[in-house]
Amino acid sequence: MSLADRQTTTDIMMIRPVAFAGNLQTQASNSFQQLDANSGDAANQAQAAREFDGLAAALDKAGVTVHVFNDTPEPHTPDSIFPNNWVSFHADGTVVLYPMLAENRRLERRMDLLEELSGKRGFHTTRVIDLTRHEHAGRYLEGTGSLVLDRIHRVAYACVSPRTDLDVLGDFAQQLDYDIVAFEALDAAGGAIYHTNVLMSVGERFAAVCFTAIRADEREGVMNQLRGSGRAVIDLSREQMNAFAGNMLEVGSSLTGSAVAMSQSAHDALTAEQRAILESSAGPIVSAPIPTIEKLGGGSVRCMLAELHLPKKKRL
Repeated sequence: MSLADRQTTTDIMMIRPVAFAGNLQTQASNSFQQLDANSGDAANQAQAAREFDGLAAALDKAGVTVHVFNDTPEPHTPDSIFPNNWVSFHADGTVVLYPMLAENRRLERRMDLLEELSGKRGFHTTRVIDLTRHEHAGRYLEGTGSLVLDRIHRVAYACVSPRTDLDVLGDFAQQLDYDIVAFEALDAAGGAIYHTNVLMSVGERFAAVCFTAIRADEREGVMNQLRGSGRAVIDLSREQMNAFAGNMLEVGSSLTGSAVAMSQSAHDALTAEQRAILESSAGPIVSAPIPTIEKLGGGSVRCMLAELHLPKKKRL
């Protein structure tokens, strides 16, 4: 398997929050968010920071190299803890910047982090593909929230939603030479599921998907594409999806080769048989409780992890 074909990486970027809060600008399109009158108070920020630190420590203990950057107090970016929506990194040195629906989420894009990655952190960047111009036309594609990538076979899975536009999908596919498997997916109330990565995860040898959420006449096509790639397929229930079981990520590990990162709520929602499939396919499960982040942010562990697939600079 060539460098360009690897599904996982041991290097992960995470953004430690300084003013985490429930984001009113994202609530309309994210049914997983649960906001209340105290959604932006200091106690929630303190708890979110503790949850963040617990997850980062669990990943580090599991052999994952976590590159932690601190958010800045200004401008206020309540969702900065979810960096995978504004940027993705690729093994040929490509960095992609994405158009985002909420105006305050666009402020999360930080060029200083990219500069540090290619400077002190020792990664090599060859080009930056900037898709953010689509924001001017009201078209969005929110990184590896909107896209679940099969990097080995260069297939991008995407459920269409207010945050995932077909035209931008086409632009991404053309510039990065990916095939697209697009479909519709609905929550129990009949609304579009905002991000693909809450209903599916694709690892090197497994895929976990809530097929019930996918439009009935499109399920078989998604299933066949995944099974055709040789992966073991885990069918998640709606209840498991709502507990963020679809929002898991296979990561590389210096200790075990690979591992599966997820929240404690996701872990507890899976059956023993499903956990066994994951462990046999991808290694140990690494979980941490992040209830405040899940409730107010409407996202979970996968959303917090930006995979640093960039090549490393050669040391002299």
